[in-house]
Amino acid sequence: MAPAKQSATSLAASAKGTNKRRPTDNPDRSISPPPLKRKAQSAISKSAVASFFTPTSQKPKDRTTWTERSPNDDTPATLLVAKYTPEEADQTVTARPPVKRRKIAAFDLDSTLITSASGKVHAGDAVDWKWWHHSVSDRLRQLYNDEGQVNPPSSLHLAPLPPPTSPPYLVTIFTNQGGLTLHPDPKSKAPKSISARLPSFKQKCSTVLNQLNIPITLYAATGKDIFRKPRMGMWSELKDDYDLAEEDIDREHSIFVGDAGGRTITGSSSSHAPKDFSCSDRNLAENIGIKYQTPEEFFLGEEPRVWQRDFDLKDFPFPVEEEDEIRFGKKNDKEVVLFVGSPGAGKSTFFWKHLKELGYKRVNQDTLKSKEKCIKAAADYLEEGDSVVVDNTNPDPDIRAQWIQFAAKHKVPIRCVWFKTPVRLCEHNDAVRSMSKAMNPESRQALPKLAFNFFAARFKEPKVKEGFQDIFEVEFRFRGTREEYDIWGRYWL
Repeated sequence: MAPAKQSATSLAASAKGTNKRRPTDNPDRSISPPPLKRKAQSAISKSAVASFFTPTSQKPKDRTTWTERSPNDDTPATLLVAKYTPEEADQTVTARPPVKRRKIAAFDLDSTLITSASGKVHAGDAVDWKWWHHSVSDRLRQLYNDEGQVNPPSSLHLAPLPPPTSPPYLVTIFTNQGGLTLHPDPKSKAPKSISARLPSFKQKCSTVLNQLNIPITLYAATGKDIFRKPRMGMWSELKDDYDLAEEDIDREHSIFVGDAGGRTITGSSSSHAPKDFSCSDRNLAENIGIKYQTPEEFFLGEEPRVWQRDFDLKDFPFPVEEEDEIRFGKKNDKEVVLFVGSPGAGKSTFFWKHLKELGYKRVNQDTLKSKEKCIKAAADYLEEGDSVVVDNTNPDPDIRAQWIQFAAKHKVPIRCVWFKTPVRLCEHNDAVRSMSKAMNPESRQALPKLAFNFFAARFKEPKVKEGFQDIFEVEFRFRGTREEYDIWGRYWL
């Protein structure tokens, strides 16, 4: 019994931290084996260690080539393009005769192919990334090397693909990177952290493409111009880079995968799938005319979630019947017509198509630059015997009262034309106008979102009692040619 008692005492002392380990000459004493030491996992790979000790002359060169592109000849570059070309002897790329790839598998980058390793919404530096799912890199390589399947496997394990029966996929990446600036203003006082984003992004992308190790081109839109999704600038660059005509592309089997699908919040408040920040990826696929899937649908085989657009072009189809007649006409020999409506509501288009031919003269603050100049120009037109259209937003009664008083001073009636175009639709119209020469005869620049928010915050519905002779309401409807609708009827926001 003594040994057992001694053992119990020893164990009690050990629990208090006072017992020191020492060898024992009692062979019957029970001694637990020492705990196994876990092997520490290092974030540094063997290849990285080997690269550190490899002479620079023997290291493989960076296989990524970077270029920049501009939306037009008069604008600084805003599109960053990374082209990765593996070594010809690389065994991960299946040797095939050169063929034109007609099926395109395009992917967003952040929250689709990769995510931050730190768990932050935005990556902290060039090494703060990991694959969105462990199957991502193998899946993309399968699409490039084999016939592949657009639909994901039934399980998370990638099943072997059947022998290819047609050319494999052209794999590419389209990503919006509004936080990057390719050519910052030298006079800007932006913090150094902003200027460091570009080299960090390039380093991260080079690593990602190197791990994929397939011929691939990444397009990164850094500006709010024609390149930014869902606009089709990056798609056009891809077609030019790979010499693809419209008739070359197999749209039926092509796909775009991205996390911005307009998905709504689902589930209970305690555990729910969050709302998507936008619908730009789904809208890009719609513009191109190819299939769209979220990363969860494509890589994991999940069922689609409920989604919706805050502005849907299906609500504004091209009119099949003839254009409705605008019944607005002059009521007085001389009069002032005051437009009321958000920027992009169609006010200027309405004037040029319907009121100019009736002899009205247009006054516009965007052109004349100040309200005082608008008032002077309007007075000059009235003095010459002409009627005047005030083509400004005029959102509230206080602003409208100035023109009502102006008309009373000149002893002419004042009428109101109210453009009842929703603000989101106005933003769409503004984007179409500013980025399409065919739809922008006055060469207007895109307006900031602040302009639309300012109008919406101040807007008050016009009333006859303010002093108007009448109020003519204009509901939005696309009025133009089929060619113009083909431009207007894409998603631009």
